[in-house]
Amino acid sequence: MRTIVWDVDDVLNDLMKLWFEKAWLSEHPECHLTYKSISENPPHKLLSVSLNDYLDSLDKFRFILSQGVIKMDPIPAVVEWFQIHGYKFRHIALTSVPIQFAPFSASWVLKHFGHWIRSFHFVPSRRANEKVFSYDSDKADYLKWWGKADLFIDDNPSNVEAVNKIGIHNILMPRPWNKNTMSISDTLNSIL
Repeated sequence: MRTIVWDVDDVLNDLMKLWFEKAWLSEHPECHLTYKSISENPPHKLLSVSLNDYLDSLDKFRFILSQGVIKMDPIPAVVEWFQIHGYKFRHIALTSVPIQFAPFSASWVLKHFGHWIRSFHFVPSRRANEKVFSYDSDKADYLKWWGKADLFIDDNPSNVEAVNKIGIHNILMPRPWNKNTMSISDTLNSIL
C-alpha cells in the first residue's frame, strides 16, 4: 500500500484564503488585491509589508482559529476524494507550522481527516524571536530521514522541487501562487 504525505495548510484547508479575506482585508480596507491575485507565497511583498509583519498577522489569525472564533473547514473536494479513495493508501500529514500552533494543526487534521490520516508530523516554521531546536531544515530533509513516502502533496513549488530531488513523486496542489492550473479534483484524481 502506497503512502501519501499531505501538507496541511492550503492543501487540506484554505488557510491563506481565509486569513486574507477574514483578517487581512478587514484590517486593511485600502488593499485592492484579491485572493486569486496572490501570485507568491509568502505574499508580504505584494502586501507591501515585511515578512515579519505578514507572519505576525498570520500567527494572530492562527490564534483566533485555535480559539474557535472562526471556523476553518476542510476543502470539500479533498474530503470527497478521501471518502471515495482514501482507503486505497496510507496517509500522513507533514506541515510546516510554528511550534506553538502545532497542537491546533494536529487536532484539526485528526478531527477532519482522522479516518484516513493517522499520523501527524511537522517541521517547525521559524519565527524571528523564537529559538527552536530543529532536526530538519525543511520537509525534504524530514522525508529523506523518514524514508517511507511514495507521494508528496504540497502547494509550495520549492517544497515540491526539494522533495523531487530526493526521488519522491509529488503533486503540486493548485493555488494562485503556483503554476498548477488544474482543478483540485482533477489534481487529486491524477493520484489514481
